[in-house]
Amino acid sequence: MIYLYVVYLYIHRHIHIINQSLAVGHQYSSLGTQPILCGSIPGLVPKQLRFCRNYVEIMPSVAEGVKIGIQECQHQFRGRRWNCTTVNDNLAIFGPVLDKGNSVSLATRESAFVHAIASAGVAFAVTRACAEGSATICGCDTRHKGPPGEGWKWGGCSEDVEFGSMVSREFADARENRPDARSAMNRHNNEAGRMSLNDNMFLKCKCHGLSGSCEVKTCWWSQPDFRVIGDYMKDKYDSASEMVVEKHKESRGWVETLRPKYNYFKPPTERDLVYYESSPNFCDPNPETGSFGTRDRICNLTSHGIDGCDLLCCGRGHNTRTEKRKEKCHCIFHWCCYVSCQECVRVYDVHTCK
Repeated sequence: MIYLYVVYLYIHRHIHIINQSLAVGHQYSSLGTQPILCGSIPGLVPKQLRFCRNYVEIMPSVAEGVKIGIQECQHQFRGRRWNCTTVNDNLAIFGPVLDKGNSVSLATRESAFVHAIASAGVAFAVTRACAEGSATICGCDTRHKGPPGEGWKWGGCSEDVEFGSMVSREFADARENRPDARSAMNRHNNEAGRMSLNDNMFLKCKCHGLSGSCEVKTCWWSQPDFRVIGDYMKDKYDSASEMVVEKHKESRGWVETLRPKYNYFKPPTERDLVYYESSPNFCDPNPETGSFGTRDRICNLTSHGIDGCDLLCCGRGHNTRTEKRKEKCHCIFHWCCYVSCQECVRVYDVHTCK
């Protein structure tokens, strides 16, 4: 999944340069139409390079999808020992949690989640961009409407999640063609992330009629807020299935596959996350595992969960300091129509891990 972040970095830097050029004057406005140079994106395999050139119009949406996937990962793990920390100015954005240089990266629950949420993010962003008319090569979904229900009819723009998932699948899975266990794990988790979009699509409706009487409703298929996808995938992370690697020989050589480690548990479905290596405890910094440790992390003194000072600080204890914050207070609504507030200084206790 590192190469997706490389795409994100390159495209956003490209757009930033264009925007700076446009700010200089109208004589440079043609720069805004300059295509993204797919050959300049480092690390793309031939299939990804061909895809980029064929679908260059939606590559900014691919980059946006990576960004919202990273942001959602950081939200979902904000109170845990591993909090989806990213490494500034490093293409190995999550460190050895996903990338260990020339060796094999960790096949843990965390890696499973990151692959799933990033693949879902790409599909989500491309689907949304198509529905908003940001690209000419895609648009609304006209295939999966079916007969309307009582009191409503089809209208608006149903989001074409199949197209978005196709883009994510063709681009994100292009590297996962090796006959090893890690590729099998990544393909499975990537697809589980994309399927979460299909599973959470819903009918969004708008009322029509005099004075909002809602005599008629028009409805269309819509993706949920991406937070819904993040919550859904976090549940999948908590219930992820541990696998074991099996080797068998085929005509093309040795092939690695995955099977459930425990027969007495329900086997994973295509919508579940899978992994085959145990996670480190992430308590102490460890460059080999990608752990940044939890020292100086803010903890919740009153919580008995993983975000509490006992668990988050791994039994090392915590420090407490006071912090003054300026906040609006004593707000009054004035007719009509504004609110006036005073500014108060409040003192808070902040607890951080030793």
